[in-house]
Amino acid sequence: MAIEIERKFLVTGDAWRTAAHKVVPMAQGYLNDIAAMDTGAMKASVRVRIQGDEAYLNLKSRELGHTRQEFDYAIPVEDARGLLALSVGGLVDKRRHYVDFGGHLWEVDEFLGDNAGLVVAEIELASAEESFEKPAWIGREVTDSKRYYNLALASRPYSRWSEAERAGTVD
Repeated sequence: MAIEIERKFLVTGDAWRTAAHKVVPMAQGYLNDIAAMDTGAMKASVRVRIQGDEAYLNLKSRELGHTRQEFDYAIPVEDARGLLALSVGGLVDKRRHYVDFGGHLWEVDEFLGDNAGLVVAEIELASAEESFEKPAWIGREVTDSKRYYNLALASRPYSRWSEAERAGTVD
């Protein structure tokens, strides 16, 4: 069993763009929705992702916060396309930019389509207590805010958020 320890932040400005050393287009969908997770009917999200010329089936436990169980399996791209057609809710399209900073790899997700305008950075850590340096372009932490999870963005995209939700004045 793999454990993912990840922190998520909003991104401010565009300074991260020049530091990115790799960009990968991603399309992903979910075989369950946020309601199934909220009611407890399912205890893990089931995601299908095509990233570049690779595809993965991913299961992630439903705990809110920075530490969750995660299982990731490579699958054929054609199988992923078929599974994406079975997705619940919308597809999440994004470009993932990889940025090395302070001895860590930051993954900056620039969302497209119905989530255009949202840019979120994630950092994976070896332990929940691990310290790390934040780049100047890192804004407010949103690790514990469910609406920033990709599963939630598939069900209720950024384009449907209120101004208060976008500003972070309501949760």
